[in-house]
Parts: sequence; structure tokens; C-alpha cells
Amino acid sequence: MPQPFELPDFYVPYPARRSPHVERARIESNAWAHAYGMLEGSDVWTEADLDAHDYALLCGYTHPDVSPEMLALITEWYVWVFFFDDHFLARYKSSGNRAGALAYLSRLCAFMAPNHGLTPENPCEAGLVDLWARTAPARSEDWVRRFTESTRHLIMASMWEMDNIAAKRVANPVEYVEMRRRVGGAPWSANLVEHAVNAEVPAAISGTRPMHVLRDAFSDSVHLRNDIFSYQREVEQEGEYDNGVLVFETFLGCPTQEAADRLNDLLTSRLQQFEHTAVVEVPALLAESGLDPKSLADVALYVKGLQDWQSGGHEWHMRSSRYMNKGGRTRSLSPWLLPPASVFSVPGLGNTAFSVKHARDRARSFSHQPYGYTGPSVITAMDVPFPVTINRHLEQARLQDQAWTAAIGLLEEQPGIPGSGVWDARKVVDFDLALCAGGICPRDSLEALCLKTNWLSWGTYADDYYPAVFVRKRDRAAAKEQTERLKLFMPTGDGAALPQARNALERGLGDLWLRTVPDMTEAARVFVRRTVVEMLESWLWELDNTALNRIPDPVDYLEMRRRTFGAEMTAALARLKQGSAIPPEVAQHEAIASLENSAADYGGLINDVFSYQKEMQYDGEVHNILLVVQNFFDCSYEDSLRIVEDLMRRRLEQFNRAAEIELPQLYADYRLDEATRRALDGRAAELRDWLAAVLHWHREVKRYREEDLERHYPELALARR
Repeated sequence: MPQPFELPDFYVPYPARRSPHVERARIESNAWAHAYGMLEGSDVWTEADLDAHDYALLCGYTHPDVSPEMLALITEWYVWVFFFDDHFLARYKSSGNRAGALAYLSRLCAFMAPNHGLTPENPCEAGLVDLWARTAPARSEDWVRRFTESTRHLIMASMWEMDNIAAKRVANPVEYVEMRRRVGGAPWSANLVEHAVNAEVPAAISGTRPMHVLRDAFSDSVHLRNDIFSYQREVEQEGEYDNGVLVFETFLGCPTQEAADRLNDLLTSRLQQFEHTAVVEVPALLAESGLDPKSLADVALYVKGLQDWQSGGHEWHMRSSRYMNKGGRTRSLSPWLLPPASVFSVPGLGNTAFSVKHARDRARSFSHQPYGYTGPSVITAMDVPFPVTINRHLEQARLQDQAWTAAIGLLEEQPGIPGSGVWDARKVVDFDLALCAGGICPRDSLEALCLKTNWLSWGTYADDYYPAVFVRKRDRAAAKEQTERLKLFMPTGDGAALPQARNALERGLGDLWLRTVPDMTEAARVFVRRTVVEMLESWLWELDNTALNRIPDPVDYLEMRRRTFGAEMTAALARLKQGSAIPPEVAQHEAIASLENSAADYGGLINDVFSYQKEMQYDGEVHNILLVVQNFFDCSYEDSLRIVEDLMRRRLEQFNRAAEIELPQLYADYRLDEATRRALDGRAAELRDWLAAVLHWHREVKRYREEDLERHYPELALARR
């Protein structure tokens, strides 16, 4: 069968190396697969299939430095995970037996629980029991928690793939990347890297942004590479709908070859994001962490293990009979490695030529000219099909907010802080945050509406304050100190005293917190505090990119946009006093993530479209989806607008699908009680109000139009004349 496209030039920034213990791992893993019933008689694999796939070679390339015993164990984990994938395809995907599939997957997950008391009934269950007993006892509680979560995602996300096949549905690119991390299993592979090299990510930093981004960029590069190699097998032979090449074909409406090339561009971007995180963000994190020398060395071993996996995985894809791999080439060399020139001529390293395209694409991300004239933002059609209902106390909330911002001191220059006079009384009227709050919370009392309006005003002021005071001066140390101080103004315990405020930013947050927390559950306090902290810390990420004049990678940008826009914080305003009625085992379900993330993305993209002129021409920003798209596709503003408009439409379709199809399916799958169903239906209703309110506010507010910008930035407007 001819290949459907020519393999692109891959960016492989690290040399592939092979373990000397591959043959032993091959023999032992084959015997293990026999012992657990995965070969003849399984109706899934024969021994010839296993030999052809050669997972020992995969692990020999991806874990080149581990002991023979560890390589055998890791290989058996990969035999298990690939067998699970093919076993599920044979038993459930092909037949469409949804009820049987859910029961099968749920039972398989149960074998990871301590003292589960279950007896394995098939090769997948028996293999998991054996591998778990040989792996988990050697690891810390934090690692076991993370590995359990990534294994559960890998297992349960198979239902998402199965549902897409049944609906003949191709996901949008953002949804696909997020879900591919779950069903593709690379976060699971990253956990196994820690075990293989005996170097765990310390619990103190495992939840930080740099470590999450390192893992996610690694995962995306692994998955997108696999999608290119497996397109023929998955799409043409197995009828799958979840493949990145197909996703790009559908979204861009382009030929398969172009889709594969574009997906390869995204793969390159994610690899370069990995490099940036490893070289810039992780060292900065470690410098601030106070970790002991052994923990620092463990992190270095982990990063090196992920590098080995990337290049080794590519080398295996080029050799395995499981994939389409005729005519593939690898190019480029990471500028971070700075190897001797002789490396360029050494065969077999996976880095055989320098790619001008890859270098040009990287350079373009750092070559943006800020403050260039753009003209007025072009506002595309945004048809949010939800009515806007405005709270009846709007006018009183407006007056209260004007008085509150003045009393707190937000409308004046802060003593000893140059550039801090970012707001005045006219801007409070123009920005009209009461209108936004009134749409988000249309049924609130006057007191509640005033509180939420003040939250929005404080958040918007802070969003203007950070660039004016810290970003333009590239003063990260001061920004970091201010962020750490602001955290002190949100204690979650009862009766905790607040520090003495040094400026209006701190005074405002302290006032809001004391007015907010008295009737909140502890869980609600922790949740709201987390949303504010994530927003504040995301502005440090913006500062770092601005200092480097770096346009973010598309995936990193969209995921951080949810934080920089304060989407979760502003959406949380609708339920400040509530705890969560959603059981923890349901709260992480794919349907809820789909609902919340698609809404957050649509809201952030609304802001980007409306604020393009403000951010590019007046603020000198590099953080706007239209600029990110222009950089990634090397296209015009007009072309980027069309792509973003289509992405917004697809994200809104996903939100509606999550609310109308995926949530009811979740209710049925987990037999949720009426109270939990009402809580989730209420969450969807709140997000509808939020989307409608955010769009309505952007259309009405005097913040983004050219005439407003000339009034708010008189010095720039005058200079341009």
C-alpha cells in the first residue's frame, strides 16, 4: 500500500543512543508476554507480531543507560500498554460495545488501588497487577499518586476515542492536543522515566508550571510524532478519528501532505518549547527552590531521560514495522547543545543536517517589532447563542465601584513606584466592570454584585499595573516579590491576620478577601485563592517572554491564556460562597475539562480579537493569539483572523457538545445522583452566562476602540501624529 504522504523533515535535537541490553530485554519481555497470555490464543497478537513491533528496541533507544533488569521491566510496561491499546481495539472499539468498554476500563483501573481484592480475568489485568507490584513499592507516595493518575487517564480516555469513532467526529486542534496527552500516555511515559533512572521529580516542585510544561511539551512531541508515523495504520486501516494529521486536515481544509507538514511544524514548536523550558524556566525554578544537591541532580537526570526518550522514540518509529516509515529524514541540531562541528558528519546520531527552516522559524519567534501601527482591531462575527441578562442592580454597583476604587487608592500614583498611576476616575467609568459582573451574575443581590464588581476591577487594575510597573522595566525581581506578598493577603485559615498593605494593589486584595471569605467553605477559599495565584504567576510568565521578545508557542500560549485572562477566577465569581458538590472521582472527567477549557478559551480569544490594537500598537505586547498564529503559520493578520475565528467557532461547538451530550453521558456512566447532576448543570449554566457577559462587555466597553485608546494613551497618540 503506498504511503498517503511523504514523511516531513523532523527536528530531532538530541542524539539517539541504544542500550547494549536490548536482546536480554527482548527475550525476557517475550517470555513475560507469553506467561500473561498476550500472544497466541489472545486473538490480539502472535509472537510474530510482538517480534515485528520490537518494544525492546523502543525501550533500548528511549532508556539507553539503565540496567539490564530495569530495561526488561520498562519493556514489559510498554508491551502491556501497547497490548492494552490493541486489546481494547479488538474487543470494544471495533464492536462499539460502549457499556462493556466502560465496565472493562473501570475494572482495570481498580487494580491500581491498594488492597483491591480483585482476581485478574484477562491478560491486561494480570499484566498490570504484576507490573504494579514490581514498580510502585519502590517509589514515593507523590510519584505513585502521579503515576496512578496518568495511568488512569491513559485507560479511561479510551472512551473519548471510542465516542469519537461512534460519532464520526474529528476533534478541534486544542481539544485534540489536550486529550491526546491522556489517551496517548506520554505523561505516563514521563513518570516511567523517573522510575527508570531512579530520579524522582521532588514533590516540592512537581506541581509547578515549569515541570508541568516540561512534561506536556515532551508528551505533545511524542504524540504528534506518533500521529505522523501512524496515520496510515490508524486512519486508513483502523478507521480512527483521533490522529493529529487528520485533525489538521479537517480544521485547515488542506491536503494530507500539507496537514502532515503543519503538524510537524507544531511538533517542532513543542520540542523547542521543551528546550526553552529546560534551559530557561527549570534552572530558574531550581535556583529559587532551596532543594538539596541530590534533588537537583535528580531533576537533571529526569530532564536528560526525557531528551533520550524523544530521540530514541523517533529512531524506533523509523524502524518498527508497526508504522509507516519509508523515506523519513531527520534534520536540525539544537542550538542549546553547542556540540563540536564533527557531530554534523557523524552518521547514526539522528542529527545529520542543519535545517534552515527550523532555524528561521525559531528566529522569527524572537524578531517581533513591538509598538508597530496596526490600525483598529477587526471584530469578527462571534455568535454566542446565549442571551445576556444584566443584573437589576447594575447602576448601584457602578456607583459603588467608582467609590471603592477611589477609596482603595487605585486611581492615583503609588508612593515611590514610578509608572503606577495606571487608572483614573475616567477609566473606571470607561472600563465599566460592573457591566461585566452584572452579566456574569445576573441574579445576585446588590451586596454580592458589588463584591464581584470590585473583584473584576481589582483584577483588571492588576493586569494593567504589572506591565506598567514591572514588564516595561523588565524588573522580574520586583514582580516576583510583589506576587509573593499578594499571596499573603489571601489566608485560607479562620481568623488569620493580614500584613500591612504597602500599596493600593495589596490594600484592594486584602479588602476583597476579608469581605469574601467569612461564609465560604475551606474548599472554596482554597479554590478561589488558587485561581488568583495562578493569574498572578502567569503575569510573570508574560514578563519573561517580553524580556526575551519571545512570541509563545501556540499550545503554551492557549493554555497560559486561561490564566493570564483570569478566566477561572472570573468564572469562579458566580459561585464564591459555594463548596463543590461534585465528587472528586468525577471532577477530573474529560467532559468537565472539555466544558471548562473550551469556555475559557473562547473568552480569552474574544479578548485577544478585541484587544489586538491595544496590545500590539499601544502596549508593545507579544501575547495575543493573532500574533501567535501569524508567527506559527508565517501569515498575515487577515489570515490569522480567519484561523482564529474558525478556532473560536470550533471551541464553542465543543462547549455545546460537552454541555448537551458529554455531561448527560457522564451522568449515565457514573449513575450520578440528582444533587450532583444539578451542580454540573448549574456549572454549565454559569459558563453560558459568563460567555455571554464577556462578549457583551467587550462590545460595549470603552477600552479597545481606537478612539478610546487615543484617549487612554495620549502620549503615544500624540507621538504617532
